[in-house]
Amino acid sequence: MLLYHCYIIQKSFAPRSGAGKEADMYHFDALTDFLDCLREKADIPACECAVTLEGELAYHHCAGFSDAEGTRPASPSDTYWLYSATKVATCTAGARLLEEGRMRLTDPVAAYLPEFRDLTVRDPDGTVRPARTELLIGHLFTMTGGLDYDLAARPHFQEALRSSGGSTRELAAALAADPLRFDPGAHYLYSMAHDVLGAVIGAVTGGTLGAYIEEAVTAPLGMKDVTFHPTAEQRGRLSAQFAHTGPGGAAVPIGQGNPYVFSDRYESGGAGLLATASDYVKLPAALSLGGTSAGGYRLLRPETVELMRAPRLTGAPLRDFLARSPADRDFNYGLGVRVLTDGSRTAGTPGQFGWDGAAGAFLVVDPAHRAALLYVQHVCQSGPTFQRLHPALRELFDSCLTGKRPGKAFDTFFQ
Repeated sequence: MLLYHCYIIQKSFAPRSGAGKEADMYHFDALTDFLDCLREKADIPACECAVTLEGELAYHHCAGFSDAEGTRPASPSDTYWLYSATKVATCTAGARLLEEGRMRLTDPVAAYLPEFRDLTVRDPDGTVRPARTELLIGHLFTMTGGLDYDLAARPHFQEALRSSGGSTRELAAALAADPLRFDPGAHYLYSMAHDVLGAVIGAVTGGTLGAYIEEAVTAPLGMKDVTFHPTAEQRGRLSAQFAHTGPGGAAVPIGQGNPYVFSDRYESGGAGLLATASDYVKLPAALSLGGTSAGGYRLLRPETVELMRAPRLTGAPLRDFLARSPADRDFNYGLGVRVLTDGSRTAGTPGQFGWDGAAGAFLVVDPAHRAALLYVQHVCQSGPTFQRLHPALRELFDSCLTGKRPGKAFDTFFQ
């Protein structure tokens, strides 16, 4: 175990009532030490972390090297595939449409995507039957619609991908043609639900998911390097992508593609955004202030942010969610976000929310402290990232905000 004194927060902490100079009352030395050790201790070749307080950037640090050879130091200009951290942007855009009354959680998906009428379900014994319940918009937000990520087992999806070139709407329609895993509302299953939600957003707005996110989220918040369609210049700044698949789980370069970008015409609401950390953190920053950016742009009303982070799963869906990962034991699920419900065992204030991504992106919104954190790395197939690194980072973030000593997850990370 590393000597804890190398990472313990050694400076005093004081409460903070506003932005500006009072940001200096928080200290992030321990966070810097933690990030700087990840290349050696967790084989994370590069990482970056940004923290906002009162909507303003209060901390930003890059560590490691952004090229596979380990010669180019990580830089704030580096871009990363966000993978499932994209879901927060998609669900924020969807929540804005809910706020405006342009759709409702209780609306049938078929009201916007007619292909989702007359859905079928494949039971565990292989029998295919008509769905007993209707697929609703709320089921898409909460991953309770019966969809999955097993795309290889969806022949209509594969055929549409081969024959049409795969626009967002075309591939969403193809998902409707194959049986669901269960009746909508019966269970929770991590799935393509937010990709379908992206197609709904396109139908509601009369355009595309990307166009609406740009109009309502990224452009007003000044997020210039957040996109479904990266330019050659943005791709040229991609941090090298790895997977922990080498001997002993070592990081191995895997190329720069995103397997969820099915075509040039497809915008994956669940996994398709590319971004810089300094730009994407502006989204959780606005959410941490009740939906209004530090510059005064009202992304969402406070009551809509509350709607997003309200725990929504009970019964079998909640049991499914909790069984998905030991790291989620003190959480529930809201409208596309993990929501902390028990702060007695997990660092953070109940109501804190966020999500993560397949290459290790990790997003936390802390309304109680009007703070947000975005961490990015580019390492796929890394179980320790989700089970050990993210919980340790959450504890350290809370420690920086409160002055409390980081807890068990932080200690365990260094064992």
